[in-house]
Amino acid sequence: MDARTILYRLRMGEVLSRDEITWFANGLASGDVSDAQAGAFAMGVCQRGLGEEGRVALTQAMRDSGDRLVWDLPAPVVDKHSTGGLGDTVSLLLAPILAEAGVYCPMISGRGLGHTGGTLDKLEAIPGFTVDQDEAAFRAIVADVGCAIVSASGDLAPADKRLYAVRDVTGTVESVDLITASILSKKLAAGLEALVLDVKAGSGAFMGTIEEARVLAKSLVQTANGAGCRTSALMTDMWQPLATAVGNAVEVRAVMAALTGGEARMAELTAALCGEVLALSGAVESADAGTGVSRAILEDGRAAERFGRMVAAQGGPADFVEAWDAHLPKAPVTRVVEAKETGFVTEIDGRSLGLAVVAMGGGRMRGGDQVDPRVGLTDVAALGTAVEADMPIAVIHAVDDAMADATEKSLRDAVTIAAEAVAQRSLILERIAP
Repeated sequence: MDARTILYRLRMGEVLSRDEITWFANGLASGDVSDAQAGAFAMGVCQRGLGEEGRVALTQAMRDSGDRLVWDLPAPVVDKHSTGGLGDTVSLLLAPILAEAGVYCPMISGRGLGHTGGTLDKLEAIPGFTVDQDEAAFRAIVADVGCAIVSASGDLAPADKRLYAVRDVTGTVESVDLITASILSKKLAAGLEALVLDVKAGSGAFMGTIEEARVLAKSLVQTANGAGCRTSALMTDMWQPLATAVGNAVEVRAVMAALTGGEARMAELTAALCGEVLALSGAVESADAGTGVSRAILEDGRAAERFGRMVAAQGGPADFVEAWDAHLPKAPVTRVVEAKETGFVTEIDGRSLGLAVVAMGGGRMRGGDQVDPRVGLTDVAALGTAVEADMPIAVIHAVDDAMADATEKSLRDAVTIAAEAVAQRSLILERIAP
């Protein structure tokens, strides 16, 4: 085989064989495929598609292009993946809940992308917390605590790492086939037996409409199951932040609130996602039963205790759960933003809100930028909230007054207050099962 023949067949709309796709993925990992050929492949997939069998083949080939984790544990190994959104700190709740429910959750996560926050950046707001763990330490923490949240090693799905970098500079990021293979190759290389997906739709998500999210959710579920991992998906609302906070340290504070009875929307979604994956793994008989188990673990304090164990095992303070407010960094300037009119919060431009936090230093404008964990927004008014003039709609946490001024303008532009309320969407829009 050679790259030129495969690219020609792809360009002509012919169906590539599993062997051809595997050869190309191996070439991406080894360097035998050039950047130009990788870009041509990405463009060809965007224009012609791979079909369901081709998506499965590319996912498995990229999964197998590097190291694969194999676990020898006395209970199922499970995980979840979110397509990204604002105030989405579910991972920090979900991992300890699942561990307490009797399964193992070795979560390999990522950093902020675009206007959305990253799980690793949020965890690094906790002093001492180390996401870069070698494989031996990762395995030891998972075996002892039941969960860990770490960054990916360079040896995990290297073909995807190479292809993703090429897609980023060739305008081919939006291909559903390539998104599917990219997400799943990394997750499945972690040796999972079951996976639940949180596919978000809305102004704060990468998929702006329910229709776009449904196409991606179905592709992910079909492909993951075709690759041998029991998987389902929940499509969820991202027309507003999931939590009442957007940032890094401020979102960890929201997690601690959820662990002690607050942040109802985040707690509701977390329990539902846990229920799905517990049922998929066989740990409970149904998703509803798993959701009930997860709610109980969250409400009676067991999730908080397990979260504290994970924080300590990964280098954070041993007393974090008891003294989290003292440990988390705080911005020097806080400013309450008040409504200028009476009415209802009817729309939140999530992308603009997220980019405002990025501009404050809460995310990266370019690769290599340092993230300021202190900055962000809290107490963001939910859609449907009735407000009066001078009533708070958010609190800005900034480095200085100039930053707070710029963020206030962006916040006011992103939040629409109208005279009449509008109907609100459900948090969970649809369930996609194989």
